[in-house]
Amino acid sequence: MRNETLANPGPLGLMGFGMTTVLLNIHNAGFFEISAMILAMGLFYGGLAQIIAGILEFRKGNTFGVTAFISYGHFWLTLVALILLPKLGWADPTPAKFMACYLFMWGIFTLFMFFGTLKSNRGLQFVFASLTVLFFLLAIKDWTGSHLIGVIAGFEGIICGLSAIYLAMAEVLNEQYHKTILPVGTL
Repeated sequence: MRNETLANPGPLGLMGFGMTTVLLNIHNAGFFEISAMILAMGLFYGGLAQIIAGILEFRKGNTFGVTAFISYGHFWLTLVALILLPKLGWADPTPAKFMACYLFMWGIFTLFMFFGTLKSNRGLQFVFASLTVLFFLLAIKDWTGSHLIGVIAGFEGIICGLSAIYLAMAEVLNEQYHKTILPVGTL
């Protein structure tokens, strides 16, 4: 058996999630409309890059990382499909109340994943706690039709995405310099 040192795929997955989440939630906060930029990020960085990171986590034996990155990668792919399929005439638009159910189910999944972070660092806990809140806020927005809740969710989502970007860069820099450059609240 050969001795292998495997790179940490976590920062790739976190950046794919974080940057795409920030951009989508700038839209949710009301700053600009959905555009090809958000859809492309959802397909390739939020979607494909996270799936690749999840496959690499499999190689490392990290069940949490596999489940998180591959699931959220597919979240982005399905979200883009929900937006694009009706525009292409391939499916009917999803009614807001059905979209609320979709977002609520992702909130439930994320809540369970949050419990999986309780033995990890505070940075990862914050990412999953804020993502849980984001999914539930977005579901409530779609159930109620409240524009205000959508804007609040947008700002909360920007914070969530930025926290993932911070954690990704902390992992890269801390590993690169072999010391804590950006603290992550290690237990």
